[in-house]
Amino acid sequence: MIRKTLHPEGYHGRREQSPYFEGWYFKVVDATQAHRYAIIPGISLGGAADGPHSFVQVLDGVSGRTSYHRYPIDAFHADEHTLDVKVGENRFDARGLTLSLKDGDLPLTGTVRFSGLKPWPVTLAEPGIMGWYAWVPRMECYHGVLSLDHGLDGTLETERGSVAFGGGRGYIEKDWGRSFPAGWIWMQSNHFANTGICITASTAIIPWLGTAFPGFIVGLLVNGTLYRFATYTGATITHLSVEEHVVVWQLEDDLYQLNLVVQRAPAGELRGPSKADMGRPVAETLSASIAVQLSAREGGVPIFAGTGRHAGVEVAGDIEALLTSPPEA
Repeated sequence: MIRKTLHPEGYHGRREQSPYFEGWYFKVVDATQAHRYAIIPGISLGGAADGPHSFVQVLDGVSGRTSYHRYPIDAFHADEHTLDVKVGENRFDARGLTLSLKDGDLPLTGTVRFSGLKPWPVTLAEPGIMGWYAWVPRMECYHGVLSLDHGLDGTLETERGSVAFGGGRGYIEKDWGRSFPAGWIWMQSNHFANTGICITASTAIIPWLGTAFPGFIVGLLVNGTLYRFATYTGATITHLSVEEHVVVWQLEDDLYQLNLVVQRAPAGELRGPSKADMGRPVAETLSASIAVQLSAREGGVPIFAGTGRHAGVEVAGDIEALLTSPPEA
C-alpha cells in the first residue's frame, strides 16, 4: 500500500483480482496544434463480458474517431515502481512512447520522446492529486497525475501522413481501481498563451461508508506554483452547472477563488471500465476550451486569467446525481 501510494506511476495490479482495471493516459499535441491524440495503454481483469485482456486505446482529437486495440493478458508487462508499460510491441515510459498500432481504423507507428516532466508532487502527507484519500484502501477509483506539462519530440506515422512532434506539448495521468465512478466531470488543458501552464480538474460521485458524496480535485499550475482546490484541502464548490455547450464551475478556499468556464465540443467515444468489462461508453473531446480566472479572495485581486485550448473534457454518467449529491460531512 505504501509503495503504490507513493508511486502512482507504477503498476498496482499484480495481486488484484476481477474486477480491476489500470490505465495510463498520454495526451500529445504537435507544435502546429493541428494533430492531437490521447493514447491509453492498460489492462482489464473484467468479468465474463469481455474477459481479462490488455489494450491500447486511441482518440484522434481532431476527427473524434477512436480505436481499441485488444491484446492478450500476457502481452502486458509493467514495472511496479516506475512508469514503464509494455503492451505488445508498444512501449510507454518516462522517456517517451513507441507505438506499433498497424491494425484498425487509426494506425499509429513511431516514437514520441518526452522532456521536462512535471509530476504532481507526492509526499507522505499529500501523496499526489488525491491527497490523504490516496491512503484509503479499496476506493472505487484512484487517480494520479504523472506530468502536468512537458515537451515533445519525435515523429508518428498516421493515416494522414507523417506528423512531427518537435516543440509540441504533452500531459500524462492514470486511473486504477474497480470501476469508473457513477458520474463525473473531467477537464484538462496545458495549451495556454504561455507554456508551463496547466489546468486539470475533476469531480465525481465517491462511494463512502454506504453512502456517496461529490468529491473534487483541481490543480492549476502557473509560473511554477501549483494551486490546489480539493475536498481534502477544505475548498468548496460555490457553483457547478452543466449545459449542452457550457460547463461553469466556481470554487473557493480561504485564500483564492477559481472560475472555470468550459466551451464543450463534439466528442469521440472511448471505452471505460465498469465492474463487468471495458464496455462502458465514455465521450471525450480534445477540442474544448477552458477559460480560467484565479483571484485572491480578499479584494478580488487577479492572479491569473487565460484560456486553455485543445482541452480534454468528459461529462459522463449520472450527472444529475453528481450535481444534487450532498457534500461530504
